[in-house]
Amino acid sequence: MTEVSVIIPTFNRAEKVVRAITSVLDQTFNKFELIVIDDGSIDKTAESLSQFAGRINIIRHERNLGVSSARNSGIRASQSPFLAFLDSDDYWLPEKLEIQLQFFRENIHAVLCQTEEIWVRNGVRVNPWNKHIKPSGEIFERSLRLCLVSPSAVMIRREIFDEVGLFDEDFPVCEDYDLWLRIGCRYPIYLINKFMLVKEGGHSDQLSSMLKGMDRYRIKSMIKLLESDCLNESQTRAVQEEMERKCGIYGNGCIKHGRSEEGDFFLRLPEKIKLKNFDIIKDNNRLF
Repeated sequence: MTEVSVIIPTFNRAEKVVRAITSVLDQTFNKFELIVIDDGSIDKTAESLSQFAGRINIIRHERNLGVSSARNSGIRASQSPFLAFLDSDDYWLPEKLEIQLQFFRENIHAVLCQTEEIWVRNGVRVNPWNKHIKPSGEIFERSLRLCLVSPSAVMIRREIFDEVGLFDEDFPVCEDYDLWLRIGCRYPIYLINKFMLVKEGGHSDQLSSMLKGMDRYRIKSMIKLLESDCLNESQTRAVQEEMERKCGIYGNGCIKHGRSEEGDFFLRLPEKIKLKNFDIIKDNNRLF
């Protein structure tokens, strides 16, 4: 029985995925299974993965279904009590798994922890802005403005997915923001103050660089929370305030760029949601 299932989704990253896999195989802790999901790649990813035959479990999607679907395939195929995710353009330092498992042994009530990360942009190490500094513990309200949890830095107890659900496959971006909020409104999310992840950015194939209007999906995620009725009074107020802020920014941006119908919809949305008019989302689903 392995203790950790490591899940790597990849799409058309034949070279970088080799580095990610190697960083897992080089871990000081070795009681893990490694599941790589080739999400419909059309480059040489299959050839790159073949060199690890017998050491990793490969799942292949016939077509590109998106990172949420890929991670969910890995979760469903996994066998271990703990799960760790690694994006194929990131890589771990050797003690990452060992340090996080030790944290869980010492904190038996914790459901999720993450490590610090080293940021590299276009080959150069950079320091995160203050707004990106990771908090620890009850981070839900601080996480509403922007995502403060990195998938590649996380280790999580698998049973939590039975309670909050898997990654939302309707989200092409912000799928991690959506999941961490569903967890964070229920449980603390802890930070281990050690740099165990190297996270690359600035390359052209990143989803966040290709897709605009990410606040649309953050707004959708907050509406899901309000509709689920899982929030306490303080959390509900914080979500409503942040949603109103985001709707204002996004709605006015739409109007500025000539999309008046979309802009008006988002500017009116907070008041509709306060009245629990959730049908407005179903009736205007194309705007999400």
